[in-house]
Amino acid sequence: MAFDHQEEEQLASLKAWWSRYGNAATWVLVAGLAAYSGWTGWQYYQRTQSVEASALYDELQASVGKDNAKVQRAAADLESRYGRSSYAQMAALAAAKSAFDASDLKTAKAKLQWVIEHGNDEYKAIAKIRLAGVLLDEKAYDAALKALDGEVPKQFSAAVSDRKGDVLAAQNKLAEARAAYLAALAGTTEKSPARQLIELKLEAVGGTVPEQKPAAA
Repeated sequence: MAFDHQEEEQLASLKAWWSRYGNAATWVLVAGLAAYSGWTGWQYYQRTQSVEASALYDELQASVGKDNAKVQRAAADLESRYGRSSYAQMAALAAAKSAFDASDLKTAKAKLQWVIEHGNDEYKAIAKIRLAGVLLDEKAYDAALKALDGEVPKQFSAAVSDRKGDVLAAQNKLAEARAAYLAALAGTTEKSPARQLIELKLEAVGGTVPEQKPAAA
C-alpha cells in the first residue's frame, strides 16, 4: 500500500505540474519541432536550388561563343531566380564577356555592374577590373578609375593597380601610370605570367623595372 500511495503522490504532483506548466511546455516543444522542420526544409530547398542553378549554368556555358542571346537569357534567369547563388555571379560574368564579344557594350557593362552590386568580394573585384577595361575601351577614363575604387581582396590588388596603370597611361598621366604599374609589380610574384606584361607596360611609360632580389640561399 505504501508503494501505491507513493505512486498516487507522484501522479498528483505530475498533474499539478502539468496544470501549471504543461501548456507552456507544449508550446516550447511545438516551437522546437517547427524550427527543426523549418531548418530541414530550408536545407532541402537550398539543395534543390543549387541543383537547378547548376543545370541552368551548364546550359549557359554550352551556349557561350555560339548563341549570345541564349547566354543572356540564361544569365537573366539565374539572376532573377537564384540571384544569391555563386552560379548567378559566374553567369553574369560569362554573359558580360559574351556581350562584349558581340560588341554589345551596354549589356556587358550592365552585367558587370550587377555583379558589383550583388556578388561576393572576389566576384566584385573581377567585375570591377573588367568593367574598368570596358570603360577604358570606350575612353571613359574617369568612370574607369571610379569603377576601381574601394577595397578588394588582397589577391586582386595587383590586378587593380595594373588596370589603373592602363587607364592612367591612356590619359597620358605617365608618372601616375608608372606608380600604378610599380604597385602592380610589387604585388605580383616573379613566376606570375602577368609579370612580364606589366614590366613591358612600365617600360613603355618611361619606368624602370626594379631589380629582382636574389633568392635566399
